[in-house]
Amino acid sequence: MLNLEWFRTFKAIYETGTLSSAAQVLFISQPGVSLHLNALEAYTGYRLFEREPRRMVPTDRAVMLYNFLIEPISKLEKAEELFHRNSKTEEPTISVGMCFDSYVFALEEYLQELPFNLIVKVGEYQKLIHDLEIGAIDLIITPQKGNHAVLEYTPFSKDRTVLICGSLNNTDELDYLILKGNREEIREWLKNQIWYTNAAQMEHMKTFWTLNFDCDPDFKPNFVLPYFSSVVKTLSNGKGFAIVPDSLCKNEIENQSIKLAWQGFRPVENIIYFGKRIKTIFPKEIRLLEEIITRNWQINTWKEANSEIDG
Repeated sequence: MLNLEWFRTFKAIYETGTLSSAAQVLFISQPGVSLHLNALEAYTGYRLFEREPRRMVPTDRAVMLYNFLIEPISKLEKAEELFHRNSKTEEPTISVGMCFDSYVFALEEYLQELPFNLIVKVGEYQKLIHDLEIGAIDLIITPQKGNHAVLEYTPFSKDRTVLICGSLNNTDELDYLILKGNREEIREWLKNQIWYTNAAQMEHMKTFWTLNFDCDPDFKPNFVLPYFSSVVKTLSNGKGFAIVPDSLCKNEIENQSIKLAWQGFRPVENIIYFGKRIKTIFPKEIRLLEEIITRNWQINTWKEANSEIDG
């Protein structure tokens, strides 16, 4: 069904020349502008703009559509100004990027608290940082930082990458090898176990392995699952090993459905950051979102993790 807001967005893009400028004019996020434009192009069946690095260049079809729409759209805007002067301001739309596990962990069940519209983008950290740099996302949660001058990163929590296993695993031999401190024997024993990992975040496993054994993992995991939560759920009350952030398996360790098998000779700690642009048109909304995520993260994670954050 045709949405008249698509025409308002089209007009803003046409007149400002960029998606980001149109977003500021309309008081919505850039992803929201993109969604409206994509929907209108799909509805009309024509490409309306050529996407160039710094400007949206209207096609011939766009010029025709703009000339046809400018008068009726202007009349509608005038009517809105005259007859709805006291109407409620349209709610802004904020876009936030994070891994799927962080979304489930700290935000999913709290969406009803938000007094604004929200677009959640799930992806790998480097892609999220890139989208933040180009203005496609307003806020990200990440253990990695970029170096773009217009961005700022604020630490709000910390977790530790640990070795876990299912509750049915017998770890007596592993405990003995750890007590002996023979890295080579520990490594060989672990290599012969059933392993689970997360396809998108395998750097956790690589970092843990490198710091404790001075080499990359030299074996192939038996099961590669889409998310850490999938790994933890599969291991619960079962067998197998995995390397995951402890913040994502706290409850399962406490209720003993999985075991904390080893924290490593050299603990792997990760500071979790909020990443955002230094200048934003949604400072209040982003600050509220940060407060909600921080609160929920502190509720769900290890108590000592937050006390160790610098600053």
